[in-house]
Amino acid sequence: MAAISQGATLGTHSSLLLFQSDASACSWCTCARSSSLQSAWTGKRWGLLFPKLERKTLQRKPDQRAARLIRSQKSEIDAAKQPSFQKSHIQHGFRAVQPSQPDKIWEDLKREAIQQSQLEPYLASFLYAAIIAHPSLERSLAFHLANKLADTTLLSTQLFSLFSETFATDTSMQEAIRADICAFRERDPACTSYVHGMLNFKGFLACQAHRVAHRLWGQGRNGLALALQNRISEVFQVDIHPGAKIGKGVLFDHATGVVVGETAVIGNDVSILHHVTLGGTGNACGDRHPKVGNGVLIGAAATLLGAIKVGDGAKIGACSLVLIDVPPHSTAVGVPARIIPGKDPGASILNRDLPGQSMDHTSEILDYVI
Repeated sequence: MAAISQGATLGTHSSLLLFQSDASACSWCTCARSSSLQSAWTGKRWGLLFPKLERKTLQRKPDQRAARLIRSQKSEIDAAKQPSFQKSHIQHGFRAVQPSQPDKIWEDLKREAIQQSQLEPYLASFLYAAIIAHPSLERSLAFHLANKLADTTLLSTQLFSLFSETFATDTSMQEAIRADICAFRERDPACTSYVHGMLNFKGFLACQAHRVAHRLWGQGRNGLALALQNRISEVFQVDIHPGAKIGKGVLFDHATGVVVGETAVIGNDVSILHHVTLGGTGNACGDRHPKVGNGVLIGAAATLLGAIKVGDGAKIGACSLVLIDVPPHSTAVGVPARIIPGKDPGASILNRDLPGQSMDHTSEILDYVI
């Protein structure tokens, strides 16, 4: 074997050593290799040594290159805030954002990423690649989704092109992305920052990927839409048919096990917890899935079946089985669900709290008697 050029432990409990050796010195790989193959192996290759050899521990250091780039980005952001900054416009990905209309969510998200990278150097490279290096929220989200959903045959470069082009050309989708991330930040106490919500909350990521699949479905590109749906289901455990329509300001809290059928409709400012099903009642085609209004709250493991209507501001109790229409601002609870009218049916909509925004799971349900 060739002499060791560099050694390092793979971990504190590992007995294997990682090293680089000159391939031409390895008799077992040169004896049967032609001259053309030898030229391809002129570099160094990785191998493993036995645990008897003396180990040399390498101390990990923060990514200095990423730290320098982060400092450079921070300097540019600070300079852009000065009165002397006289650019006519700031280019954000595929669209130009005028200084009079700054993208506050993106600015806050980027600032949080810089702060977190300084507090945790081990995340500096990740935060730089996922957020800080990008000119817009759309590009950053496209990059992150592409890397999450890619596999050996559906490449990240292809997905990045698909996501970034779709986000850049659809202004309604841009609004929905921002409304969704605000919903997570405002309604979920566990979401402590925009960075945490965008990078780590699979309900948010699954919803944004679905928006792209739904657009493809509307364009008649059903094969790609269904392939994307399959990857979303495999990666995030969220199964939303690309034909389903979803409004903005939607929160999929925890999101694991959520199933939404093809003809389902979800309104604006809706909050849905894990293991919720919006499904059909048989094998009939056509309109066969629930229609959920604005500001609705659907508790964990609730099942809504058939082409029923759930009115604005309604609440569905956890583990309920809903087979009938739910009037606006009422509560459905039980198996099968029964309707509890709102305490003040005559109050105007403006004076009512929307449970989808307040996340009030228990009021009125506590008074329910089976």
